[in-house]
Amino acid sequence: MKVVLQRAKQASVTVNGDVTGAIDHGLVLLVGITHDDSMDDVTYVADKVANLRIFEDENQKMNLSLLDVKGSVLSVSQFTLYGDCRKGRRPNFMNAAKPDVANELYEAFNQELRSKGITVETGVFGEMMDVQLTNDGPVTLIIESKS
Repeated sequence: MKVVLQRAKQASVTVNGDVTGAIDHGLVLLVGITHDDSMDDVTYVADKVANLRIFEDENQKMNLSLLDVKGSVLSVSQFTLYGDCRKGRRPNFMNAAKPDVANELYEAFNQELRSKGITVETGVFGEMMDVQLTNDGPVTLIIESKS
């Protein structure tokens, strides 16, 4: 499982002209699932997202977590994170999980975050989405469940 995490002042996702999710302060997560991911990967990454100390405290040091600042999440499914661009000029997406498996784990990931008390807004799995955000910092990190 791979997540590109961006700290955001605000963000939204629109599908077919309709806003399906929006947050004011928190994290935008681009979430990729590969074929051998499991609930262990979901649990690991959700815990890392919730507890990573990437928000500034009163001394301007990154010491606070998403839970500490009571931030929200905009979670966007993103199979292209598993695009392999090493050969040729067209990405190979063979490492991305099949849609039924990926959607199940993506939904489980969002539910795992919600179970920690985090508000989670989403796009629509498998749809073309327009994502807008005001990146805060900017702070952008990649979290992977496999080393």
